[in-house]
Amino acid sequence: MNIKNVTVAGSGVLGYQIAFQTAFHGYNVTVYDINDEVLANAKGKFDILSAAFKKDLNATQGQLDEAKGRLTYISDLTAAVAAADLVIEAVPESPHIKIDFYHKLAKAAPEKTIFVTNSSTLLPSQFAEETGRPAKFLALHFANEIWKHNTAEVMGHAGTDKSVFDAIVAFAKTIGMVALPLYKEQPGYIVNSLLVPLLTAATNLLVSGVSDVETIDKTWMVATGAPIGPFAILDIVGITTAYNINKMAADATGDPLKVKTVKYLKEEFIDKNKLGVSTGEGFYVYPDPAYKDKDFLK
Repeated sequence: MNIKNVTVAGSGVLGYQIAFQTAFHGYNVTVYDINDEVLANAKGKFDILSAAFKKDLNATQGQLDEAKGRLTYISDLTAAVAAADLVIEAVPESPHIKIDFYHKLAKAAPEKTIFVTNSSTLLPSQFAEETGRPAKFLALHFANEIWKHNTAEVMGHAGTDKSVFDAIVAFAKTIGMVALPLYKEQPGYIVNSLLVPLLTAATNLLVSGVSDVETIDKTWMVATGAPIGPFAILDIVGITTAYNINKMAADATGDPLKVKTVKYLKEEFIDKNKLGVSTGEGFYVYPDPAYKDKDFLK
């Protein structure tokens, strides 16, 4: 399968990183989002990303200019996917939003197009039939700051064509990722199967009043040697994602602690636009969060 043209649907925390990473490695990339204002905001973030690529990857200005030259921005879905060999879906972590998007995408995309979801918590089988092409649908999950944390978890569902699965594993490698194939569906894949319990435990400690943000992070960092703690990770991942995940769990189970966590995240963070690193404030204030202070671990 020859993948040349890639459309990234959604320009949020991970979407714009996926788009730039893919363009940086030579692909023609169309960035799709719901309106031109959102796309203009994404375009501005590529300048910040360029600085990170220079610092962390020693990228040259010429390479970055070429990558930007391969990016196109379109807010009309049919036009955005007209030439797509691959669509990477990175829309919000909500089943309703994703299903609605796949219904529209199925009508708009050419028959050849492979669809992948970047969902971190939802399974491909939940959406396979909604895509209209279950054999050409699977998950391709990236970690935040993908140019450094270059994991690409590839997970199909029972109906995914093996040749499509293999093509996505190969594609992931061509954009500088370490491809991590999963052989059966697993909620949370590998990374989040390990990470989410940590973040959940930290949030439970905070919401239950057991300890505070800095003490919890400091405990994890000192005890394990980790470079950052769970609340610093939540700021990087984005508090909106944490809110959506907790809300799904609260709605499904009615767990009083989950309900309390959702209320806390909404009132203290979402409603105040304190969404983490992306907005300059979350559990910490950026660009100089307290956990980077030389005396933080004392």
